[in-house]
Amino acid sequence: MPSSPSRALPGLTRRSLRAMLVLAVTTALGTAVPAAATQTAPVASKSAAAAASSAPAAGDTTTPGPADKPYMGWSSWSMQSSQYPGLNPDGNYSYLTEANVLKQTDALATTLKKYGYDHVNIDAGWWMDKNWTSEFDQYGRQTPDPVRFPHGMKSVADHIHTKGLKAGIYLPVGLEKGAYGDGKVPVHDAPGCTTADVVYPDLRTTNGWDSAYKLNFDNPCAQKYIDSQARLLAGWGYDFLKLDGVGPGSSKSGDNYNNVADVAAWHQAIAGTGRPIHLELSWSLDISHAADWKKYSNGWRIDTDVECYCNTLVTWENSVNDRWNDAPAWSREAGPGGWNDLDAIDVGNGAMDGLTKAERQSYMTLWAIDKSPLFTGDDLTQLDSYGLSLLTNQEVIAVDQNTSPVARPVTPMGDQQVWGTKNPDGTYTVALFNLGGSPASVTADWASFGFTGAAAVRDLWNHQDLGTYKNRITSTVPAHGSRLFTVKPGGASLATTRYEAESGDNTLTGNASVASCDSCSGGKKVGNLYLDSKLQFNDITVKKDGIYTVNVAYVSGDPRSVTVYSNSGHGTSLKFPSTGDWSTVETVSVQLALKAGTNTITFDSGWDYSPDIDRIDVPKSA
Repeated sequence: MPSSPSRALPGLTRRSLRAMLVLAVTTALGTAVPAAATQTAPVASKSAAAAASSAPAAGDTTTPGPADKPYMGWSSWSMQSSQYPGLNPDGNYSYLTEANVLKQTDALATTLKKYGYDHVNIDAGWWMDKNWTSEFDQYGRQTPDPVRFPHGMKSVADHIHTKGLKAGIYLPVGLEKGAYGDGKVPVHDAPGCTTADVVYPDLRTTNGWDSAYKLNFDNPCAQKYIDSQARLLAGWGYDFLKLDGVGPGSSKSGDNYNNVADVAAWHQAIAGTGRPIHLELSWSLDISHAADWKKYSNGWRIDTDVECYCNTLVTWENSVNDRWNDAPAWSREAGPGGWNDLDAIDVGNGAMDGLTKAERQSYMTLWAIDKSPLFTGDDLTQLDSYGLSLLTNQEVIAVDQNTSPVARPVTPMGDQQVWGTKNPDGTYTVALFNLGGSPASVTADWASFGFTGAAAVRDLWNHQDLGTYKNRITSTVPAHGSRLFTVKPGGASLATTRYEAESGDNTLTGNASVASCDSCSGGKKVGNLYLDSKLQFNDITVKKDGIYTVNVAYVSGDPRSVTVYSNSGHGTSLKFPSTGDWSTVETVSVQLALKAGTNTITFDSGWDYSPDIDRIDVPKSA
């Protein structure tokens, strides 16, 4: 769901626009009474009988997996949110209809299913008419708009299942204001519970757009309301739920926006249905609660919406390229059962996507090495040949789906970056990125990965064995472009000398000081590198002059810069990626000129705040 404004709605911020889609009535502040609160029944549809269902549909044997791999598929939101000509002819977000979902379902089944794309996810708006008025059943639960979905949501899920695919649906967190009905709406299968019982008496708001009242789980009725929603979705046959506007995160903080209890309640409710429903959280989740997201869900958005809310689906600057900055912090959080979600991959149609070919490849490359879910928001009936080649490259898909750890940058952040990870078979996945606006040379040094000598290189995008490269590979990469390799070492492990930051041989100036660090190699680190503070490693000894790839182990809860130089040099300010928190150690490599004999290596904060330093590993030879 969006966090960006439509150009037709001036004055809204990127994130406040979502309220237009999730508020049932924008002027009554929750005083609107849903159909459920009156004696008028909801509009009839083929799904009406399932609306009060408390069990999965009989005979439905669809069994989603336990998120052992990132899911793959298609989602409706990118096209719903775009101003691309013809996509939303009946007004903003009008693309979302039963007919369009079924058309994309059929296209997915014929073009991408055999490559692993097996989810069809219906995003926000399925319970809203074209004036954005929400519709609820007699129990305060979202019910499909009969114009958008004339045969109801169960019918759509049934069709998706007939194609051998999984059906996904969407809800915002909390009790939507339009469902409150003066607090008199009963909760399904919960005698004595009404909507007044499930929320706080002061009607405090929650979610990323303040479009819902916060559920009060001190009252058992709140869990029963979530249970009723989960039973409804399970009865319709859905295999996937995107729960949106979840906090902490979604640009909100504070007790009102802490939805950990909601997520736990959904986890419990889904288990109670007997149907294995994948729970995906959105959007831009707070990493300090990563343990909660991992405990209660199968995936979590780590960033804002990728869509640009403009006349294409996305643009490079808004906001595809944000992910290179934001993904590293989450790298250790993903694994079987739950994955970091970078949002949709809109790479299948150049004109509609709004990207160059190089940008489309880089987009797909990052998503693959980060093991993000691979779900496209493109019109699958209009894929161009290049887009189809990106989405169906089985070697690249395998990078996303295999059991290797999530890749991280092995160089500092900048226009030219190298990312990589070690695979279980001893090979490495290595990606080169040029995020600059003109072609540039990018080099991956084998020393950054801890080995040296010859290595066999395979180009995954072009399905080519490139031969053997000694010590490094260099490629000229187009603007916003990338290369993706599998590297098989043939040489030896890199011999290094380790120097601990806390060593008494070093020189600390300014605020720099030694601190405890359980995850650091010596149990300590040097921190407080700020306001003209320095850490100088002394007595760095090498046998000959040369350029050395020095690996720096550091801790940094956010991306921070430090100037690194050897001997009397002046160095360059380098930004180190976030390690996710102030207790996790990661490594990047820097290139430094060292002379035969004794050297110094200095980390200088300048007048900013720098990462904490654990140690450096210096190769024994250049």
